[in-house]
Amino acid sequence: MTVAREEQMTAFKGPLDGVKVLELCQVMAGPTCGMLLADLGADVVKVEKLPGGDDTRSYDRPQVNGESAAFLAMNRNKRSIALDLKRAEGRAAIQRLIVGADVLVENFRKGTMEKFGLGYEALKETNPRLIYCAITGYGRTGPYADKGGFDLIAQGISGLMSITGEPGQEPVKCGPPVCDINGGILGALGIVAAYVHRLKTGVGQMVDTSLLEAGIHTTFWHSAIFLATGMSPEPTGSAHVLSAPYQAFPTRDGWITIGGANPANWERLARMMGLAELIVDPRFRTNSDRMQHRAELIEILSAKTRQRMTRDLVEALDAAGIPAGPVNRIGDMLADPHVLARDMVIETVHPVAGPTRSLGVPIKLSQTPGTVRRPAPMLGQHTREVLREAAFSDAEIDALVASGAALES
Repeated sequence: MTVAREEQMTAFKGPLDGVKVLELCQVMAGPTCGMLLADLGADVVKVEKLPGGDDTRSYDRPQVNGESAAFLAMNRNKRSIALDLKRAEGRAAIQRLIVGADVLVENFRKGTMEKFGLGYEALKETNPRLIYCAITGYGRTGPYADKGGFDLIAQGISGLMSITGEPGQEPVKCGPPVCDINGGILGALGIVAAYVHRLKTGVGQMVDTSLLEAGIHTTFWHSAIFLATGMSPEPTGSAHVLSAPYQAFPTRDGWITIGGANPANWERLARMMGLAELIVDPRFRTNSDRMQHRAELIEILSAKTRQRMTRDLVEALDAAGIPAGPVNRIGDMLADPHVLARDMVIETVHPVAGPTRSLGVPIKLSQTPGTVRRPAPMLGQHTREVLREAAFSDAEIDALVASGAALES
């Protein structure tokens, strides 16, 4: 991002400016939720456990000047306060912070916050306007509610691993932790919806979502197939489960994806590849025909794509109006001129790690754009600052730190 562009962006206040969020979360799902809210302007205070803070702080690779790259990536725009919730003093501090909070986000196993006396039913007595978001493995009801949740397990139970990978091969998880990430996105959406409701009524509520539901939510096509036919879909590699040709194809120097599934794009593709005769071939005339004979069709098309260089073929397909793109490695994607033009790679200056790059804000708003305003915090960096804002005296803060119930850096 250019200096002028950065100044322009930071001149605006995000749409959630003034919303105060306590994030009692670690690793991925909860921090994703908190990061989205922070990027959109909320004041997100990350309440980290003692000792050690968020588990990702201890990830020893990769690091940037001794700081965990995983932590830096998920916690920009937040302030850090470090409290020991196993101590009565730490729990009492949370109770005082709740008075001025709009939102609390937590991703503990069900029952943990209740054990600390910090569950929703207790906290809403202190602050009836509180929006309390719990992101758990399986939700707060049902036979799995008390189980701990992990992305890998949720990908398996949700069916995602059964439809990922190549046909006939062992189960494969999606590369990114999609249940964690989508769980965080669903949590943020639920919070915003609850906040709109609170603006109308003055009353807060609980937002309850889970990694499992985040995985299930991505199976629209595949669940629709089963619900209509009683047959569970199998993995199809890069191919679409309902239309063809719509998948990755080999080139001379890599791979390309081509979306030739609807009739217009299919006919354009056939003509552009010098295969106009396939348009009237009874094997490929309709989408149903092409799905039935997909293996034959892909073999014919692949013989053509293997003769072309990726870049040249993408340009030719673009010129013909056919959806296509290269299969980028992550480094290629992060250097793509369009990705850079969309401000999806940004830089912040961390007090220890120095200048660090991370992903930008994926939601673009014309009047109140989200911004990346500060790097990920040091553990307890804002403990005194946040507690002072909650009317703690310096003597009270000193006592908390001396007792080990709080840490400031």
